[in-house]
Amino acid sequence: MTDRPVLVPPAGVRGENLQVCYAAALHNLLDVNTIPDGGTAYLRAGGGYSDPWTRDAAINSWHAASLLSPEVARHTLLKVCGDGLIAQDNQWWDQIIWVIGAYHHRLVTGDTSFGVEAFRIGAASFDILRRDRFDAATGLYRGPSLMQDGIAGFPEPPYQPGNPSSFVLDHPGAAELRCLSTNAVYVGALGALEQLAAEAGADPAPYAAQRAELVAAINEYLWSEEAGQYGYFLGDGLDLHQETAGLALAVEFGIAGPERAAQVIAGIHHEPYGVVNVWPHFPRFDAQHPGRHNAICWPMVMGLWGHAAAKVGEAAEFGRTVDDLVRLFRSSGDELFELYNATTGEVDGGWQVGRQWESLPDQTWSATALLRLVHEGLFGLEFGVDGITFRPTVPSSYAGEWSLRSLRYQAATLDITLRGEGTEARSVQLDGQNVTHVPATLTGHHSVEVLVG
Repeated sequence: MTDRPVLVPPAGVRGENLQVCYAAALHNLLDVNTIPDGGTAYLRAGGGYSDPWTRDAAINSWHAASLLSPEVARHTLLKVCGDGLIAQDNQWWDQIIWVIGAYHHRLVTGDTSFGVEAFRIGAASFDILRRDRFDAATGLYRGPSLMQDGIAGFPEPPYQPGNPSSFVLDHPGAAELRCLSTNAVYVGALGALEQLAAEAGADPAPYAAQRAELVAAINEYLWSEEAGQYGYFLGDGLDLHQETAGLALAVEFGIAGPERAAQVIAGIHHEPYGVVNVWPHFPRFDAQHPGRHNAICWPMVMGLWGHAAAKVGEAAEFGRTVDDLVRLFRSSGDELFELYNATTGEVDGGWQVGRQWESLPDQTWSATALLRLVHEGLFGLEFGVDGITFRPTVPSSYAGEWSLRSLRYQAATLDITLRGEGTEARSVQLDGQNVTHVPATLTGHHSVEVLVG
């Protein structure tokens, strides 16, 4: 038995290229970036980043590691906590994403004791953020955006010309912004806390109420009716740059209702090699000198976008994103770099504070972005307390028979076969019997057949 799943595509170059990239992503996650740690192991953020940052630990566990390497994911999530709290460092604005990763870990693994611990840590950490970072005037949370810890991801202001620091909080006013992606993460975290609270014997109602209030505030203050889009952040006014991570999470977490979600998907800008962090270029950057966190391709963000498209049944947009990621990875020798030039597809670290930066290799969240698009996008795995349901997204360009063999799920090993095209599972069979889901209580080796139509 293999220690990792095997993707078997239908005949054709597109499927074969995805198969190669899938294997490279598994190698990145399970071999290159799994670091021994006193009898267990943790996931580093990637080449050049030896430690598991809170944001990266949460995203990598959420997107793939909790499924593929559950013990390592658990250790990684707890390694970024201490004294009953998520790490209290100077990158506080994206800290609460840990709760999303932790709740997903509980769903995927069935580890209810971890879920109780995750609630205690998450609730205590959230209370501090609510006290210190909540803006009562708008009902939004303050702080920079999820991906843009570098000042190249912001216009002027808060960017302060002549300031040599790349760290966003070193630029006046950055801490007071109310950003789409950050507030969308709080929505996802509040939903996770609601579910974890119920399992831990705590009252879920306050989290549900706060989630609803935050969704309403986002739609009041970060949506422009005139422009027909969500803005990037609220400062002195609403900035109308497209922030791809924020837009993706607004769709994924249901902040954007069906009509707005369709507008978001239809209105996204594509560069030749895919969606970018923030569009358009800020005045100090251009296509020859793209900003490191501006109009440039980060695979992790592209993965968020592709999953959002799948979430609302936009199969063509999902397929386009998978194609873009595969092109980038294949063009760099199946190496999974940190970021790429959106115009040329070359490995490119972008520009920031007057110089060009390096794009580092072996990035874990580049790998988990692709893995999630295969598992939860193409095959449509949806993890719940009771097991796995299927909502596949198979674009016409990916139609055919796909297999995902030797996928370990809790105490079971699954061989999943996917046939057809579309965004609906017409039937699911477990060992030849029609089922509504694959139970979490399953043990042993089983076959699952999903007919898509």
